[in-house]
Amino acid sequence: MPRRVSLTMLISALFLAGLAGCSTDVPGRRAPAEPEPTALATPQVPAGHAPENPYPVGVRDLKLNRDGRPLPVRIWYPALGENGPVTPGLLPAHGRFPVVMFSHGLGGRPADYATLLTRWARAGFVVAAPTFPHTSTGADNNVLDVLNQPADVSYALDQVLALDTRADDPLQGRLDADRVAAAGHSAGGVTTIGLFTTNRDERLDAGVVFAGTALGVGTAFAGTAAPQLFVHGELDEVVEYAAGKAAYDKVPWPKAMLSLPKGDHGRTMLKDKAALRVVSDTSIEFLRWSLYGDAEAKKRIPTDATRGDIATFDNHL
Repeated sequence: MPRRVSLTMLISALFLAGLAGCSTDVPGRRAPAEPEPTALATPQVPAGHAPENPYPVGVRDLKLNRDGRPLPVRIWYPALGENGPVTPGLLPAHGRFPVVMFSHGLGGRPADYATLLTRWARAGFVVAAPTFPHTSTGADNNVLDVLNQPADVSYALDQVLALDTRADDPLQGRLDADRVAAAGHSAGGVTTIGLFTTNRDERLDAGVVFAGTALGVGTAFAGTAAPQLFVHGELDEVVEYAAGKAAYDKVPWPKAMLSLPKGDHGRTMLKDKAALRVVSDTSIEFLRWSLYGDAEAKKRIPTDATRGDIATFDNHL
């Protein structure tokens, strides 16, 4: 008789085939240095517009735990002072800032994405990135645990937003709970899609999916419309471009897809200087529009996305 294959075994096999090796780390190679900022700035947040000048960036860590699941969270935030290296303990800049929750890939960690996430913080966003207990660097890489990660992100968002009301916390009065996005790479992209499908978090106003797929979380996008930006390398050796495109095609809301013809699973888009510039500039303008409501930023998105011959852009925003 043919052997019966359980649903769990099938999902596990699919995940292992599609998501193994999500980390963007290159063994033996140091991550590229963060580009030096070009201006001194402690700008205020203009009403109705995204900040135009870069902020200094502070960084801090939270120790969280959800029902026995340790979830340390690193937070990058706009700060006061002079632009320079990212510095722990800087006082937050004045104003209320949108929050972006970022999810790392399988075998990765938030620090792997520091260059990109720091650029988001310089542009006026508080970026919070949990380290997941079973899919991070040095963990057991239980890929099925990705299905638990959308709930982890929602819990971490609860705790991050709670800092806004704590009288003894430096971020008191600095976080805008009405302007929140989720983003993630690879397995973190699956996590992000899950936050808009099977684990819809209605607090989320936008999503950014890097090299992600709907495997395990489906494409039943639900709830209030939330614009989505997908970014995917056409030569992705881990999550096939077609899988990311299929998830993107099912998004019923305003959406755009940045495709990198020479891009792989992550090293190109997150390590190569030219590609990183296109990816970071496009995602920043998308977040400026979707979270700050900056109409001029929306107009700039196609120009940033198609600079040179690095990427093509499918625009339905």
